[in-house]
Amino acid sequence: MGVTYRDAGIDIRKIKQSQDSIGRLISSTHNLRKGIKTMSGFGHYAGIVEIPGGKLLATHTDGVGTKVIIAQMMRKYDTIGIDCIAMNVNDIICTGAVPISFVDYIAANRNDQKIFKEIVRGLVSGAKKAKVPIVGGETAILPDLISGKNFSFDLAGMVVGLLNKQDMILGDMINPGDIIIGVKSSGLHSNGYSLARKVLLSKYSLRDKIKGLGVLGDALLKPTEVYVQPVLEAIRECDIHGLAHITGGSFTKLLRLKKTGYVIDNLPEPPEIFQVIENQDVEKEEMYKTFNMGIGFCVIAPEEEEERIDKIFKKHGLQSRQIGEITDKKGVFVDSLKIA
Repeated sequence: MGVTYRDAGIDIRKIKQSQDSIGRLISSTHNLRKGIKTMSGFGHYAGIVEIPGGKLLATHTDGVGTKVIIAQMMRKYDTIGIDCIAMNVNDIICTGAVPISFVDYIAANRNDQKIFKEIVRGLVSGAKKAKVPIVGGETAILPDLISGKNFSFDLAGMVVGLLNKQDMILGDMINPGDIIIGVKSSGLHSNGYSLARKVLLSKYSLRDKIKGLGVLGDALLKPTEVYVQPVLEAIRECDIHGLAHITGGSFTKLLRLKKTGYVIDNLPEPPEIFQVIENQDVEKEEMYKTFNMGIGFCVIAPEEEEERIDKIFKKHGLQSRQIGEITDKKGVFVDSLKIA
């Protein structure tokens, strides 16, 4: 048995149990405001409520995870904000919503104006790519909560989106015979870093140069791809049945859309960073349950839509290809391995 995510302190099964119990608790709040109807309250990529006038309001919040530790170790802070934007906007578009506003939260052990400006430059860069205005935020100095002799911080955000009821995409239209189109990732994105750090930093330094990869720290800090513009265009121009941002839990995320069968059997060769991690005694099954393996976003649509969808992503400088299909067989299967 190789090194697992659980060995790095992340037990996905127990986290899912915690999430389920939280979901049951928060569902008791869904009808507290008269005139506001909860359309999707837990378990998908965003919460959705119907507001007066018939519009739907979608909200989502997320952070960057332990990727901030790499930024701290490299003392490079100008791209981590892109990750924060991407982790939020890439999720909310999975419901068909257009991101319209964003707020951030930076918690640090001390005030450092120069570093804060670098973090915010990344946020601004990501926001411009997503075309979402940053309308506010909060900076908290918490020396008793966030430890460390050097500058230490955490970064999170929240995005709000709008959509019409007829444009909502939750996955209920997914049917056997639909295809799964995978869109290339830019690297690890912002997930699986606890496992990546455990296996990589036991052998390498972040400043080490690895053949085919370059400086390890730079590879680990490569920002999460922002998929907003091509996905929104595909929603407008094509018949889309489901959308999935491939983040923590990798392809098991597809089950958020619909409990059906997802057969993935045409993946491209994983980028070098994933091969380096797998070579550190990580089983193939664990890789495909933890990392995006080169596919950062999935679009599920009828087969006849493939050419149009691929053209849209190509126009935006992103590679996409059919990586699988929907079947009646329940679960998620990657190259015959059942991962969920």
